[in-house]
Amino acid sequence: MSAPIRLLLADDHPVVRAGLRAVLDTEPDFAVVAEAATAELAVGRAAAGGVDVVLMDLQFGPGMHGSEATAAISALPEAPRVLVLTTYDTDADILAAVEAGAAGYLLKDAPPEELAAAVRTAASGRSALAPAVAHRLMDRMRTPSQALTKRELEVLQLVGDGLSNVQISKELFLSQATVKSHLVHIYAKLGVDSRTSAVAVARTRRLIRR
Repeated sequence: MSAPIRLLLADDHPVVRAGLRAVLDTEPDFAVVAEAATAELAVGRAAAGGVDVVLMDLQFGPGMHGSEATAAISALPEAPRVLVLTTYDTDADILAAVEAGAAGYLLKDAPPEELAAAVRTAASGRSALAPAVAHRLMDRMRTPSQALTKRELEVLQLVGDGLSNVQISKELFLSQATVKSHLVHIYAKLGVDSRTSAVAVARTRRLIRR
């Protein structure tokens, strides 16, 4: 028999990790070798070696974000593959994870057989995307002129979080003029003329989180 696929479960909820372990332990070719309750711990454990696939949540509360951890892990020598497993299916989250180097993107409501197949696909070096995620990426490719860029999505998410232009410029290390320019482009692409309308449309289209 070939060696099992060694898994690291990175999620800040113990119940979620226990549930994932229970599901994955039923697969004869999987071995859950470690768990991490924070993104920082996930990076450290991945760097220690002995892991083939990391199942990575995106939201860990205070501290490093899952996409940041994905980028750090993907940059490691002989890096394990990172399969994002999250409840979020917004364009902002998907783009951030894909650009960070994620080998796949799956939603937590995926059935066990889909999760197992995605782990094997990621371990083999191929991309594993949930059907809904693949559909959203295809839509972006079909209408590139209307699609918000990753930076525009970041700006709009912060607007939705209630930050002012000054706060956004500090958060993203941009000038206020650049923030205003991004907002002008966002308004044009969404067909709106205010911050409130932009956020409302973006949330309806699941471009940013509520």
